[in-house]
Amino acid sequence: MFAVPPAHAQQGFGVRTGVSVDPDQFYLGVHAGVGPLVSHLWFRPNLEIGFGDNVTLIAINAELAYFFPTKSAWKLYLGGGPALNIYDHHDSGSDTEGGLNFLFGVQHRGGFFVEAKVGAFDSPQFKFGFGYTF
Repeated sequence: MFAVPPAHAQQGFGVRTGVSVDPDQFYLGVHAGVGPLVSHLWFRPNLEIGFGDNVTLIAINAELAYFFPTKSAWKLYLGGGPALNIYDHHDSGSDTEGGLNFLFGVQHRGGFFVEAKVGAFDSPQFKFGFGYTF
């Protein structure tokens, strides 16, 4: 009787990987797509673990993403949100810092996406990654 149009690949759980600058690392992660909270706005929390540059980084990101409506199979999105960054410096202990991420990307309705993040405060300066939402 009442039908909700499918959210395609924005909703669900997924995996991600990529590289970051400052610290220079390779990272792996998982994410969830929750929403839409309001029209085209999704909550996309994610957990990323980075390795390299003599440090291990666990980044817990609470990000929002706005997906621009298109008739294409690809959707452009912009967003951002706060981050909790746990740094384990291999030679000098660990510390926990707050950060902020700004992101932009493109996602195919089939689930594949490519994303770039610019970090502020104590987040990695830049991240480039790709992933898949199931």
